[in-house]
Amino acid sequence: MKKAIIGTKLGMTQIFAEDGKVIPVTVVKAGPCTVIQTKTVETDGYNSVVVGFGDVKEKSLNKPQKGIFAKANVAAMKYLRELRLEESSFSVGDEIKADTFEAGEKIDVSGISKGKGFAGPMKRWGLHRGPMAHGSGYHRGSGSMGACSAPGRVMKGKKLPGHMGVAKVTIQNLEVVKVDSENDLILIKGAVPGNKGGLVTIRNSVKA
Repeated sequence: MKKAIIGTKLGMTQIFAEDGKVIPVTVVKAGPCTVIQTKTVETDGYNSVVVGFGDVKEKSLNKPQKGIFAKANVAAMKYLRELRLEESSFSVGDEIKADTFEAGEKIDVSGISKGKGFAGPMKRWGLHRGPMAHGSGYHRGSGSMGACSAPGRVMKGKKLPGHMGVAKVTIQNLEVVKVDSENDLILIKGAVPGNKGGLVTIRNSVKA
């Protein structure tokens, strides 16, 4: 069965392996996530669970949001996410905790990348710069905008300056180094997308 959980990124640190090597890890506060709703092939055409995560004051919710939690008879939560699972054995009110994953497992982590503001094409797309000599009229621009007479326009998909970051990013095939079930922490080897405190989704790796 596919596994998934949502959590918040706490930051990065490092731990020592048994052989003494230093491993850089990202610490994620994963769960506990409460199942708010279950969807099945018979009722919705696919299998999934809707889970809630994070504490929130009930006065911060509007009436429709309060109705969702009242129907499930669970406490109000800050985040709601739908996790697609091939077959679900969960019921409304069940909890998904950090120990659903184990050390050594391969995972995919999704999150919202850090905002970089307005960025030029070299930073945003990794384009090569032009000659930096004094006689050059081109240094850090986007290059040719296209032919003159045909097609006579800028083609779609041209890599240009613009807003960079604040987009959903998924890093695949990361490794779970350690799971602290008592404190609901998952230590993941390497970096994951997003700021400290940002919401991340952890799933089984599709490449595993």
